[in-house]
Amino acid sequence: MSPNDYSHALVTGGAGFIGSHLTRTLLARGMKVTILDNLSTGTRAAVAPEARFIEGDIRSRSDVEDALEGVDCVFHMAAKVSVRGSFENFYEDVETNIMGTSNVIRCLHGKTVKHFILASSMAVYADADSSEPIGESHPCSPISPYGIGKMCDELLCAQMLEQLGISFTAFRYFNTYGPGQQFTPYVGVITIFVTRLLEGKSPMVFGNGAQQRDFVHVDDIVAGTVAALGGPPGIYNLGTGRSTSVLELARLLVQRINPGVEVTFAPVQPGELVNSIANIDAARTQLGYQPQRVLEQDIGSVIDYIKGLKQ
Repeated sequence: MSPNDYSHALVTGGAGFIGSHLTRTLLARGMKVTILDNLSTGTRAAVAPEARFIEGDIRSRSDVEDALEGVDCVFHMAAKVSVRGSFENFYEDVETNIMGTSNVIRCLHGKTVKHFILASSMAVYADADSSEPIGESHPCSPISPYGIGKMCDELLCAQMLEQLGISFTAFRYFNTYGPGQQFTPYVGVITIFVTRLLEGKSPMVFGNGAQQRDFVHVDDIVAGTVAALGGPPGIYNLGTGRSTSVLELARLLVQRINPGVEVTFAPVQPGELVNSIANIDAARTQLGYQPQRVLEQDIGSVIDYIKGLKQ
């Protein structure tokens, strides 16, 4: 289908980091947008005023039924997003990320939805042997409750949406950064490092810092996600294909914010992949995805955003 065949999107989690950026992009394309968000991590201030906002929960059948009225595509972004936090709160993680997704799917019956887009994660993958980019065929053997939940979501959506005759696309997001991400102790290493440095604290690296990551700007994530409306359904990695170690990141931010501060180290945390770099050939070929942002050039926007919050 063409992107012009869609007119009204539901964005679950649309008050959150990626969801709020996505919402504004969809509105700029002339689409109507309904947001369903319980504001557990998102904020009312992040909600675009042009969007219809429902403060509700993806686990509530009535909330989801209300949000789906008149919608022809769904961007399912709502989730508890934390690898380390999913060990401490695995029940709540499963309840939201698996049962919440299941509730959204069951509410699609009899609705006008033509395409369902799922925000999945690199956490579904097994660890890689090196920093070479991994494709979508890399073994899926998640090592955290969060990754298990996302893997379940992918399998459940694929099976049930096929029965409903609804196109399905899943995006495996890699380490997303950019302005608008709220600070938590668990999610978004760039936001965590910047926050600590602006508070005069040292960035804390778990393990030796050699872990290789693919840091992708939220604008590129949104561009790839929206491209699903005009491309073939499927499962796609969204990243940059470029590797940066966590220690390199910490040192880069130290030089930008507070030169002379020493990086500190702590024990390795459970559920953390050593190597996680995206091969983006499928998204590039099938969806025309081409990341534009560069970490060293665009990290300043995160620093400026967090500085603004502290003023």
